[in-house]
Amino acid sequence: MASSIQENKDALVCVIDDDADVRSAMDSLLRSVGYDVLTFASPEDYLASDAVDDAACLMLDVWLDGADGLDFQRALAENAVKVPVVLMSGQGDIPMTVRGMKAGAVNFLIKPFTEEGVLAAVGEAVERDRKRRAETSLDDGIRTLYAKLTPRERDVMSLVTAGLMNKQIAGRLELSEVTVKIHRGNLMRKMNAQSLADLVRMAEALGVRERSVTRYGATG
Repeated sequence: MASSIQENKDALVCVIDDDADVRSAMDSLLRSVGYDVLTFASPEDYLASDAVDDAACLMLDVWLDGADGLDFQRALAENAVKVPVVLMSGQGDIPMTVRGMKAGAVNFLIKPFTEEGVLAAVGEAVERDRKRRAETSLDDGIRTLYAKLTPRERDVMSLVTAGLMNKQIAGRLELSEVTVKIHRGNLMRKMNAQSLADLVRMAEALGVRERSVTRYGATG
């Protein structure tokens, strides 16, 4: 248990439910295993807080007083709020479950909950959030490195990662082959790329890989 509590430390779980007893129960359970917890009676209260960007999991009741939890889940997705959602309901049915899962919910819990079910669902959501944030951080790091490239180095990178040979790149950019090799070496160093495969993955993440040509000629 101590290990799990340490792993959960600093992970914020938000609970939106108009039932005060449910909010209290979720707060006690989740805090007992190390999560930070904030509870809200309505989506409006949640949106008015500073928790939207920090939450690693949102436990969201489907049936809220004056609000539709599934509509709120969809609104979050449409506004690029990527917090993993665990839906809750006391009267879930198959169409409702399907709708929620298609909209990206991590899980759908039917009241009354078991402690094991809640913790498993929240744990899965928090782990998904950790991976998303790690990937976002990696992408941000790649963008920072890419911003340091010169315009010509960017040109060479887009063609190198398309599979063109140095001689072909030189012809397309009207450069000498030696100059292309210099640019290629510089951009590999600046991007911290250990191999061409590394560079291709970075170009894919950045969306800068040239797709209209290959070493065998133009595509399309």
